[in-house]
Amino acid sequence: MDGGTLYTIGELARRTGLSIKTIRFYANTGLVPPTARNPAGHRLYDIGALARLDLVRTLRELGFDLPIVRRLLDREVSVPEVAAAHAEALNAQIRSLRLRRSVLRAVAKRGSTPEETELMHRLAKLSDDERRRLVHEFIDATFGGLDANPEFVAMMRSAMPDLPDDPEPEQVEAWVELAELTQDPDFRASVRRMAEHQAAERAQGDTTGLHHALTETVREAVGTALAAGIAPDAAEAVPILDSLTARYAETFGRNDDSDLRRWLLGRLETADDPRATRYWRLLGVINGWPAPPDLTPVFAWFIEALRTDVRRTP
Repeated sequence: MDGGTLYTIGELARRTGLSIKTIRFYANTGLVPPTARNPAGHRLYDIGALARLDLVRTLRELGFDLPIVRRLLDREVSVPEVAAAHAEALNAQIRSLRLRRSVLRAVAKRGSTPEETELMHRLAKLSDDERRRLVHEFIDATFGGLDANPEFVAMMRSAMPDLPDDPEPEQVEAWVELAELTQDPDFRASVRRMAEHQAAERAQGDTTGLHHALTETVREAVGTALAAGIAPDAAEAVPILDSLTARYAETFGRNDDSDLRRWLLGRLETADDPRATRYWRLLGVINGWPAPPDLTPVFAWFIEALRTDVRRTP
């Protein structure tokens, strides 16, 4: 191109692909002023104006608003500074769009009502801190003011919902269900009873903490019974139950007698709320954890075996 060549606004529009109206707008706002005017008063632009117009178009396509474009052209801010800030803003917008897409997929899958859709959207939009705050408030309401098992409470507080930026519909559904569960007054009352039971046992000297190994022993023994089709009230269940109560007696430093079995039955019945199991399964879905084994049938068998034994014991 000849550096002295001047272009009419129509020629500029053909070269840049912008409309004449847009170029006039940029000229009127001072972003790309004309270089000169011909005798008829029509605007003319040189090669520098063409380059400036191309830059304006590029910046606008990148999403920069007009005040930022003006500051960039006037060298009030640098391109790297604005690009970094704009990239972060776009990241936030992308996260929002991904979340909205996940909510819409979950709505389509569930066939949600307008009310359910609004709830899902509102809960899904909560920040990580807001989600954690909601769960911490649930824990405070159910365990607060009680000397419950500190290891269990610590485990509860460490297991927070961490919804990814681009969640699957199942993860959105799980978070909505978990949020609703933590606000359920009946579930809160049930968890509070568990906490009170823990506090009462600690007041009597129980400092045994968590019992993962004991739970695994129950899972293996009762799992074998279930696989063999042994009913909890059958004679074949007695030695299985005896082995388990002996293990509990050893763990808690108690005698394996009728008192221990009544105490154990009360302990298990207090904790026997399927919603508690559901709570942990929902957390697993949200956080992408491997699905834990479902111990509901295991402890249902164990509880019924204990009930049968207690009924038989004078």
